[in-house]
Parts: sequence; structure tokens; C-alpha cells
Amino acid sequence: MKTIGIIGGMSPESTTLYYQTINRAINQRLGGNSSAEIIMHSVNFETVVQLQKQGDWAAAGHLLANSATKLAGAGADLLLLATNTMHKVAPAIEQAVSIPLLHIVDATAEAIKQQGLHTVGLLGTRFTMSDGFYTERMAAQGVNTIVPSEAEQNEIHRIIFEELCRNQIQAASAHYFQNVIGSLKTQGAQGVILGCTEICLIVNAQNSLLPVFDSTSIHVQAAVNAALAQ
Repeated sequence: MKTIGIIGGMSPESTTLYYQTINRAINQRLGGNSSAEIIMHSVNFETVVQLQKQGDWAAAGHLLANSATKLAGAGADLLLLATNTMHKVAPAIEQAVSIPLLHIVDATAEAIKQQGLHTVGLLGTRFTMSDGFYTERMAAQGVNTIVPSEAEQNEIHRIIFEELCRNQIQAASAHYFQNVIGSLKTQGAQGVILGCTEICLIVNAQNSLLPVFDSTSIHVQAAVNAALAQ
């Protein structure tokens, strides 16, 4: 089994989910008391949030590249960045280490194409929905993305940072997400990407009007497959 290195802490809620889900998936595959071989480096999320607000993505990239270097030096065979938004600085991480970074957009695009879909809605932080790094990488792999309106993006962003990242689940916010998904459906979306690792805390296959592509779950499965590959 290969050792998975996790760059975590963005937020602690999603990092906890990554750790639990990876270990459960490994146990299902191998049985007994099997669990994953994981090395984790968790950064201070407040530092990352402030760099996001300042638009200092170069400093954010340096911070996460340093984390990746620590994990590679500790013996990780592959890397996971346990967040969608910070894949914006994935190139800085990839340049810092020789071990592979499993990119969350690539794994999610592949899952969408396996279902025969070509147009999906995208939910995430405002950076993920509007900065282009996510939608352009999806488009390069043949997947068209539809994003919510600017006002909807702002409210989704607020819910993620002020509620979900702090493990606060509000019924009104769940209803808001459902309405946004309904709007994406009327615009032609065939499915919806949960493009923030906390959104699965509030949106799932049972309450969504569209088929759900949970980027966290998809990313985890890609990591498990890579860890167990011969």
C-alpha cells in the first residue's frame, strides 16, 4: 500500500471527513482491521483565509508547497490537497515535489464523463466558481460548467465560511442550496458538482434536484485506488 500525504486544515471539518472516508474505503477493500497509511500536515486555516481575502495566491501557494515538501520528506508516495479552492495553487505544489498530486478537478471530471454527462452546475466558494481555474480545467476535459449568479455565489460563499466550515448546519441554508440547484437545472445542468469539500454536509443525493457529484468522495476514491494500485 502506498502512503497518502494529506495537506489538510482547510477546513478542519473537511479534513476530518477525508481521513475518515479514506480509512473506511480502505477497510471495505481490504477487510479485517485494515486502514490507510496516511501522513497529514494540517495548516492554520485562518492564515489561508486571510491570504485568500488579500488575493495573495503566491504566498498561499508557497505555504502549501512547503506543506507538500514536508509530507514528501516524511515518506508520502502521493499527495491529496483536502480542499477544492486551494487547487487554484496546485501548480506551485506540483513544482515543489516529485511525488504526484491527485487533482480534484481531474477526478471529478472523469466521474462526470463516466455517467455520460457533459453539462453540470458548479457549487463552491466564490473563488472556485468565478476564478476560472476550476471551470477551465473542466472544459479542457470536455465538461461544461454552469455557475450560479453573482448574488447566489456571494451567499453560497458566506454559508460555506460562516457556517459549514464551523460545522453549523442551518435548515434555511440547506433550502437556499436546493433553490440554487433548481435554478441550475432550469439552465440546462444535468448534474451538480459539490465543488467545496464542506458542501456535502448540507447537500446530498437525497435532497438535490440533480444528480450529485461530491468532489470529496470522488477525490477520496481516486486516492484509495492510487494507494492500492500495484
